[in-house]
Amino acid sequence: MRPLVASMRGDIGVITMDNDARRNVLCEAFYVQLKDLLDAFRENRVRVIILRANPGVHVWSAGHDVNELPPAGQDPLHWAEILPRMTRAIHDFPAPVIAMIEGTVWGGACELALACDMVVTATGTTFALTPARLGVPYNINGLSTFTRSLTPQLLKELLFTAAPMPAERLASAGAVNHVVPNAELESFCMGLAEQILKNAPLTIRATKEMMNVLLGARDLSASEFERLEELRKDVYSSKDYAEGLDAIRNKRTPKFIGI
Repeated sequence: MRPLVASMRGDIGVITMDNDARRNVLCEAFYVQLKDLLDAFRENRVRVIILRANPGVHVWSAGHDVNELPPAGQDPLHWAEILPRMTRAIHDFPAPVIAMIEGTVWGGACELALACDMVVTATGTTFALTPARLGVPYNINGLSTFTRSLTPQLLKELLFTAAPMPAERLASAGAVNHVVPNAELESFCMGLAEQILKNAPLTIRATKEMMNVLLGARDLSASEFERLEELRKDVYSSKDYAEGLDAIRNKRTPKFIGI
């Protein structure tokens, strides 16, 4: 099964996540098709993209497919893995990408959503960053996506508690652009896209590229990067990481011991 469906509405491209049975998990097949669709939209000079799920879903995306995570001792979120590649593909697309969200957003799907240029949600949408539930050490690339949108205090609450946070609260902090009634979500997003179409596409393309450069301008020293990677290695080599994977796969509560 192909996890995505694409359509065109004039110069607006729509990518619909269509794997409801598996709660739109992010997997290798998802990434491959997303990249192909983005390449096709680029060739067709699509000027706005809307990334959405099927209408009425309870889960927009459940995040990274845990069945594709490596065993303990191997980096689960290496820069070359699917989630960083997805966010880079969205960042590199030369036109705005709007995340249109209803339902719950879990784990790595929060990163996918916030990598988009704008985020519009339905009332009642929640976001939960869950690596601490699995014992997964989030990587620097992923954290940088969040730090562009979230204050440190809000991001730490999401990461440390792993509890769902209402979109309304994220909107009040500026991380979500709009929260609208569910019945108005599609028309609102289309209206936003049509407003963008009235403006100069080359200006928007250049502006997006410059914003990406400015927001990612801070470089880590080699020694600092190596230190942080060693911290991450301690986590994904731990007994707790193996415990977290086993717990999620067997649908039980993990018992972390801190080693």
